[in-house]
This record gives sequence, structure tokens and C-alpha cells, in this order.
Amino acid sequence: MKVSCLQMNMLFEKPDENFSHAKELIRKAAEQGTDTVLLPETWNTGFFPENDLESFCDNNGQRVKNEIGSLAKEYNINIVAGSVSNIKDGKAYNTAYVFSRDGQCVAEYDKTHLFTPMHEDDFYEKGDHLCRFELDGCSCAVLICYDIRFPELTRTLSVQGLDFLFLVSQWPKVRTAHILALTKARAIENQMFVANCNSCGIAGKTVYGGNSSIHDPWGERIAHAGEEEEIITADCDTSILKNIRETINVFADRRVELYKY
Repeated sequence: MKVSCLQMNMLFEKPDENFSHAKELIRKAAEQGTDTVLLPETWNTGFFPENDLESFCDNNGQRVKNEIGSLAKEYNINIVAGSVSNIKDGKAYNTAYVFSRDGQCVAEYDKTHLFTPMHEDDFYEKGDHLCRFELDGCSCAVLICYDIRFPELTRTLSVQGLDFLFLVSQWPKVRTAHILALTKARAIENQMFVANCNSCGIAGKTVYGGNSSIHDPWGERIAHAGEEEEIITADCDTSILKNIRETINVFADRRVELYKY
């Protein structure tokens, strides 16, 4: 599977401009021959409008489904549509949507770990479910930014066999070393591809660090962005997964009877 991360510099509190730009980047990646594209976290609003948040949000993902889902069908690609600030049942969520090649929404995930240091939990509701799905015959999952700091979440998703973990984020430049270390570690310990699409630019007082990356199951970084807006692509050879898992069979060697909190 050829995977592309669209490292987008979005405009704070400007959903119309951001939708237009996201679609431009998706078209560009599709025309370059990718199979699956990723957008960053809360790309419709930036992270995140504290004043009148609801007015900037999508409504139950309707706009994402209409405008981004249609591009998946038009270009015959999979789209992990990052996440959007989103209103559901009168409450705001940080919601990721995933579209298959026929434009169908095959997954919806609300961020479960909200970033309390920036008071995300004061404005958004916590998600209450995990999310696994299939793209092109591969087992996949999506997480959102702060989620990656909780290895028990990733392991819960991966114990049944996960080929790809898609991480969408608004990760600040000051902690770039953390996101690179965490994504590499999750790839190695769970023997899967990890693709992280981060944002860049400035929202409010925060500078976001870019450095989107794709790691293979050995932990090798097979694509890496800089700090400015760009598209990175890696051809992820899933045929290597079987050999890796047979060579170092960490899942068979687990001692679950000892893992207590």
C-alpha cells in the first residue's frame, strides 16, 4: 500500500479555507498515484478555537462526508480524513473519519485521551470506543495525537493483528523528539506500519512541528517530512509482516497473567 501524509498548514478558525486547501492537497497526492492519504488532527479549525467553538465545527461529519468522501470515490483512493472539530448530539468531539475507495465512511473515531495541559477536556467530549477497520485487505486503526502516549491503547488494538496504525496529530514543535520516538516505538513493539500525519505552522501561540513520518514494522523511518507544508509518501510492503512476526514472535510470547495495574 502506498501511503501519503498531507502535512498541512491550516488556518486557525477558517473552516472554508481549510476545506478548500485540504481538497487541493488530496487531489495532488491522488494524481501522484497514492493508495491512501492522511490529513492531520482538527484540520478544519486548527487546535482549537476556545471562543465560540461550535460555530466552527462540522455537524456530525456531514461536510467531511460530502466533500472528502466524494474525493475518495472520484480518485479511487482511501482517505484517513484526519480529525475535525465536530458537533454530535449538541456536544463537541474531536472526530476522525475514514473513507474507502468507493467513498463509503468505514470508520468513525472520537479522540479518547483529551490533552488536559491545554484544557482540551474543557471543550470537547471524550470518545468511548476504539476503532478498527479494513483498507485494501489490511487491518487498520486510527488514533489522534495524545492517544499515542498510552501504549495500552495501541496494544489493545494490535493484539488481534494490526497492519497499519494511522496517527493524526497537531503536535507542537517543542516536543518533536517525543512524537518521533513514540511512533517508532509503537511500530517496533506492535510489529506494524505506523504513519503519522502532523500539522505545521502556527495556531494561537503554538508552533506545530511538522516532521510527519512513516515507520515500517522494524522501526525504520521510510518517509519523513520537514517543518513546512509538504506531502510525503512511502510504499509500504505488507509482505514483510509475516516474516517479522515469525522471526520475533512477541505476541505469542506475551505473559498476560503477569500484566497487572
